[in-house]
Amino acid sequence: MDRVRAAAPQLAGLAPYDPKYVPADAVMSANENPLDVGEDVRRDIERAIRKVSLNRYPDPLANELRDMIAEANGLERDWVLVGNGGDELLFDTALAWGGPGRTFLNLPPTFSVYAANARLTNTAVVDVPRGGAPDFAIDEEAVLAAVGGEGVAGGASGAGAVGGPVDFTIIASPNNPTGLRASQEFMQRLLSATDALVVADEAYFEFSRMTSRPLLEANRNLVLLRTFSKAFSLAGVRLGYILAHPDVIEEYLKVRQPYSVDAVSQAIGRVVYESRAKFEPGIRSIIEERDRVTEALKVIPGVRPYPSDSNWVLFSVEDAAEAWEHLYGRGILVRDFSNAPLLEGTLRVTIGTPGQNDAFLSALRDFCLRKRD
Repeated sequence: MDRVRAAAPQLAGLAPYDPKYVPADAVMSANENPLDVGEDVRRDIERAIRKVSLNRYPDPLANELRDMIAEANGLERDWVLVGNGGDELLFDTALAWGGPGRTFLNLPPTFSVYAANARLTNTAVVDVPRGGAPDFAIDEEAVLAAVGGEGVAGGASGAGAVGGPVDFTIIASPNNPTGLRASQEFMQRLLSATDALVVADEAYFEFSRMTSRPLLEANRNLVLLRTFSKAFSLAGVRLGYILAHPDVIEEYLKVRQPYSVDAVSQAIGRVVYESRAKFEPGIRSIIEERDRVTEALKVIPGVRPYPSDSNWVLFSVEDAAEAWEHLYGRGILVRDFSNAPLLEGTLRVTIGTPGQNDAFLSALRDFCLRKRD
């Protein structure tokens, strides 16, 4: 038959997630670590992979890796769940806490996948926008008001959504793409104000040096989401994990895909996590370069960098789309948010190696000075 039944109605008008990756000499668009794993760690990885029985299914729960993560965080295994990158765990959150008649509280501008996952699961999405410049801070009182009432007035979207009691929210800390972390004071106020699930997306927490881990045991509604992709240079492997109360982990287990973390990824994850102290010098270097790049951006005419606790800097620039083209013409790929709602006129640059950062700054300076002439 030369036709096919329409896809599910919630897909209508939903654009696929597009990281806008194109080849470049300096890829500074995806918040990846500019440094690959070291040769000594790579050798250990190769030895570990050789021991993997490829004809056998992997441990469905990656229990050896769970144990390592649990011990490092002073927890038992049942407080940890490993996933196929943080992305799987984010989708599992929407599957377990979303659905028809349920509500997700979103804090835009933030990672677009949060709201997309909610809409895919027919969950109402209610937006409480962040403030704008100079720092895109969370509107803390508005968020607390939204979760504290019996319903959410206005701002709802999604299939059949009218806005009801908030069932879950995700607080990116640091927030992607704007850069700042959420304060611990706000996180505790939020957790105390609601029984909704509160996911602290800490994918970049190693660069902020701050975590909501101290709040975990006393707040059953808190989930910490972390990844191996950024600080541990494993974006190509797809490993993430959550820390949460065992009762919450049990709900995630009901919706997760079986065998979602393959045996090779588990082996790599064990080696890297055991060697995580070796990544610390690289993390410190990225933090130092972030601060250097921020200060350099401040003196380029027409450029305004926003404060960041992560491994990137969001900045506004005159004729941002044209600036992106100029940078790409010089072999430098940054992320273009110039037409994104609440982010108009901005670009985001991931902190690279010192040489990549210098090339980026030089190219952007040339563009801005030429526009002034």
